[in-house]
Amino acid sequence: MEYPLFQIAIAVAVISATTVIWRVLNWVWLRPKKLEKHMRKQGFHGNSYRFLYGDTIENMSMLMATRSNSISISHDVPSRTTPFLCKLVRDYGKRTFFWAGQTPRIVIMNPEMVKEVLNNHLKYPKPVAHPIFNIFIQGLPSLNGSEWTLHRRLLNPAFHTEKLKGMLPAFDLCCHEMTIKWMEMIGEGRNSCELDVWPFLQTLTSDVISRTAFGSCYQEGKKVFELQVEQADYAFKALQSVYLPGSRFLPTKRNQRMEEIDKKVRFLVKGIIDKKMKAMKEGEASTDDLLGLLLEANSKEFGQGNKNNGMSSDDVIEECKAFYFAGQETTSTLLVWTLVLLSMHPNWQDRARLEVLQVIGDDKLDIGHLNHLKIVSTLFFMQLEVTMILYEVLRLYASVSILVRQINEEITLADISLLPGMQIVVPVNQIHHDHEIWGADAKEFNPERFSEGISKATKNQATAFFPFGGGPRICIGQNFAILEAKLAVAMILRKFSFKLSPSYKHAPVNKLTTQPAYGANLILHKV
Repeated sequence: MEYPLFQIAIAVAVISATTVIWRVLNWVWLRPKKLEKHMRKQGFHGNSYRFLYGDTIENMSMLMATRSNSISISHDVPSRTTPFLCKLVRDYGKRTFFWAGQTPRIVIMNPEMVKEVLNNHLKYPKPVAHPIFNIFIQGLPSLNGSEWTLHRRLLNPAFHTEKLKGMLPAFDLCCHEMTIKWMEMIGEGRNSCELDVWPFLQTLTSDVISRTAFGSCYQEGKKVFELQVEQADYAFKALQSVYLPGSRFLPTKRNQRMEEIDKKVRFLVKGIIDKKMKAMKEGEASTDDLLGLLLEANSKEFGQGNKNNGMSSDDVIEECKAFYFAGQETTSTLLVWTLVLLSMHPNWQDRARLEVLQVIGDDKLDIGHLNHLKIVSTLFFMQLEVTMILYEVLRLYASVSILVRQINEEITLADISLLPGMQIVVPVNQIHHDHEIWGADAKEFNPERFSEGISKATKNQATAFFPFGGGPRICIGQNFAILEAKLAVAMILRKFSFKLSPSYKHAPVNKLTTQPAYGANLILHKV
């Protein structure tokens, strides 16, 4: 018996519609409830799943509230950068979970579990980036698998210690230019002035990246930084909302502006790359900067016949965008909180300055000086004052608040059964402030805790301190950031003492990185 064509068409349409409805229902309700039941059976506690949005609205509301007010001077950073997560831990304990839209995120705070997750990046990959966030930045931080392995291998040579040594003159020049500006602002016949150091530190680290990564001056890269700061704010807000498939293509004001910024950034970065490649071909440019080293490594890859194993031009552009943003943000936030905390704790400022003056005095800085900033406290032990201070700042004010990993197959982590569709959250700030790990003074500034190294400070739980991530995916630029910070702190301490201005408002906020919402107003004094 033959059916009319329209009846077949209707049957196909009904089946297709039913399939779509089932998939949508499974996505927005059935699967989340199934995963919630599984988590609760294992003793995890959290809010019940709420249709479509989960905990997103409450999370975003609490986070945005921190941007509108300052707090009394304290180092309780998690309550500002991850307030919703703090509330969950208070309400449910450390064995908790929350909802990022329809995705359940299990919170892991045990250092041994953290070590397992971070050391096995293939088993626990990074989640696929938010589609809107992808417009902002891709590159090494967002890659997985063989693509990540390739990019990491090609980028590694640029961050070797020997290469970093060659960047010291650029570090020194940029720091010198900043301190000269500060001296000029104090002026002749005066000994002090009030100054918001935050924008100056952002300019400093931007200049350093421009010179060391691209061999160009800050003015050439300035527009890129300005655009990426704006793009970062859009990306941060996108991460705090539920993404509906295809919504990034809607002609909203935000989507249109993000696309416009992306085109401008790519155009500017491509211009820098093309200029560098032309100069390299003509033998006019050194390949000691990060871009030159990357292009050289990539050229060798192609030269060996590995045409499928090198980076495309788009890949290089994305890595440059990552250089610009990650390199500038990580170091500038470390520096601003270092100056703020040393202003709060003048005894540590004096100790660090004494160390700097004893070791280097008024000499030119070099890699040897930076690796041996020290004073002798006993006949048997040397304290690395500046390093201890930087570690303590990184502990209290970690640049990144959380790390997220994806579960793509059924996995057992210690006593936890994880199912596909779940995600793991490693709360960096919460772990860095955990009294069980760091002691009763966990929320206090005490660089002395690092006097015998990280392992001793964490009671032999080294993975309890991971401001740059951990395992194979540890930040490739961590040595770059620490070296730059050491030099900047040393140069500032040699020329200035500083304290908090009465106008200073303490307001750490999460804007992808932990930043001072109202700047960092200090009173600078000539030394």
